[in-house]
Amino acid sequence: MAPGANHRICEDPLMRRFENYLMAERNVSANTLLGYDIDLAQFAQMMWGMDAAPPFPWAQATAQDAARYLRMHAKAGAGATTVRRKLSAVRAFYRFLRREGLVAENPFSMLHGPRKPKTLPKVMSIEDTRRFLERPLADKKDGLLAEYSAMRDSALFEFLYSTGCRISEALGVKWGEIDYGRGCVIVNGKGSKQRLVILGKPCLAALRRLHDAISARRSDLTGPGAPVFLGDSLKALSARFVERRMKRYLAEAGLSTQLTPHKLRHSFATHLLDAGADLRSVQEMLGHASLSTTQIYTHVSVERLKDEFASSHPRA
Repeated sequence: MAPGANHRICEDPLMRRFENYLMAERNVSANTLLGYDIDLAQFAQMMWGMDAAPPFPWAQATAQDAARYLRMHAKAGAGATTVRRKLSAVRAFYRFLRREGLVAENPFSMLHGPRKPKTLPKVMSIEDTRRFLERPLADKKDGLLAEYSAMRDSALFEFLYSTGCRISEALGVKWGEIDYGRGCVIVNGKGSKQRLVILGKPCLAALRRLHDAISARRSDLTGPGAPVFLGDSLKALSARFVERRMKRYLAEAGLSTQLTPHKLRHSFATHLLDAGADLRSVQEMLGHASLSTTQIYTHVSVERLKDEFASSHPRA
């Protein structure tokens, strides 16, 4: 069954009402909305066939149908995280329908998805992080990189590590939002929630160098409303571009090229906790809605301590 094969799901009147609710009350992103469309299209297709036309008789679904939907994805080889996400999407749809008095019961209410495997996020050591962050300026010194590209990449990766921001958050920062005096900036996170993040001294120095490099080419692109991070042609940057640049510098630093920009976020959190930072402060800096999400990094810190103990203690 091809994902989203039932492209007529958006013609269903109840689905349109649900989409309006998601946008107006939950402020979901376009990507999240597309995910709901795909998951509900797959459920409708399982229930009434690929050629069924809306409006769909959603109230016909039973708890047995809900269980069958999850089994279908499990048999197709979907991972635990994917199955849980699909369960969450369809359960939210039926919760909305029940709230609106459009169905009597939510057939997904008693269903539990598969357990997610417990995996700890991979992080870079402080020394590996230092080697990685030095590469853009080292490439410039060696004549391997143009000045602007080196200044941009140095500032970008310093920013990601200093703030723990996601790529999308970093790429949305404008020059006018940077408070050099206080060493901070307000970023727009998930769900359009704003938070304050701190800029370390190396990051501030890198941002000033970048500002000078852009001014030398286009002074109009350093105004308050101009994006901080731009491509070599001074156009918008993509997340994919950032990932490619990171792989280059990782390879040059002799580090695993499987690491991603998001690992700088993991490293940011782990290094703070290793140094004794308060868990709730780290939660606030990361923009996590739940403290339990941040607590994963305490486990990373414990595992690192255990590794050090095992390799160093005479009676480990």
